[in-house]
Amino acid sequence: MSTRRRLSTAERRAVILDAARDAFAAAPYPEVSVPAIAAASGSSQALVFHYFSAKAGLHAAVVADAVSRLHAAQDAAVGQLAPGQPVRDRVRELLIVHLDHVRTDSSLISGPGEPSATRAVRDDARADLVTRLAELLGTTGVARHDWALRGWVGFLDRVARRWHEAGCPEDERWPLIEAALGALEGALGDWRV
Repeated sequence: MSTRRRLSTAERRAVILDAARDAFAAAPYPEVSVPAIAAASGSSQALVFHYFSAKAGLHAAVVADAVSRLHAAQDAAVGQLAPGQPVRDRVRELLIVHLDHVRTDSSLISGPGEPSATRAVRDDARADLVTRLAELLGTTGVARHDWALRGWVGFLDRVARRWHEAGCPEDERWPLIEAALGALEGALGDWRV
């Protein structure tokens, strides 16, 4: 006779989220089913809906979790740099971590048929990145720089998607990073804004 330990609310939610992350990594949003996620997590569909309300809410939670882990890793990487490190080096660290996460977590790349809840999470993440960059660069409140950062974040989305679709080739990683740094410098005018 097997005895199963009852999972706590947080543990059950995490198990469902892990199963959903795997399912959405394996297939586009429209092709993933809640019954398959429920089965993979050892949960009922009702329990999945209890924690996430709908498939759209579950997908948005997967993306929000990926963004949260990305930001924590970026903060840790930048925090390890020596004080007085040039801003360009700090942005380079953000890019390195970003590409590391894109390589290992496809939920950071938008896909076809995503629900509005997920698009809202992605929009919030882009706005947050603009704010974080403005603080890092010391450009908060300057309209020209705000527009430059918004454009650069869109550029980063696009090139990260292209790199991911190409299979994240290592030989293109550093040229991508240098191009992204150059694009930001060009948009800002220079690094001493």
